[in-house]
Amino acid sequence: MKPAFNKILKKEIPQILPLVQRHMENQFSDEVLIERFNEMFDQNYECFGIYSEEKLIGVFGLWFMTRHYAGRSCEPDHIFIEEAYRNKGIGKKLFDFIYNYALEKGCETSELNSYVSNYRSHKFYLNEGYVIKGYHFIKNL
Repeated sequence: MKPAFNKILKKEIPQILPLVQRHMENQFSDEVLIERFNEMFDQNYECFGIYSEEKLIGVFGLWFMTRHYAGRSCEPDHIFIEEAYRNKGIGKKLFDFIYNYALEKGCETSELNSYVSNYRSHKFYLNEGYVIKGYHFIKNL
């Protein structure tokens, strides 16, 4: 299977909401997510759909920033692939795309966060050469 990774435009946010909602287990309303995505699109963020023969089967975002400890970096975010399309090599192709895209944009590193309970992703990321450097903390204000 040869997936396509196509950029999602700000006006296309509603197309990705069902996938993001499933990924996040419907923690927030569509209205809250639309508001947040609109703001994200105005920052150093890009969104992509994962397609199989024109069908949207996944979504992911990329953040671009410069960090004192990592240089120019690309951070993959909210990666979701429909269950029926998992374990078919799409993740490997996706990350090859991300690395090449990040290099084209001048990135030196890639870093990401993964939910503590998402053990399958941990194995995948470790196999991709990521190393665990720390913990990600969050506090509601």
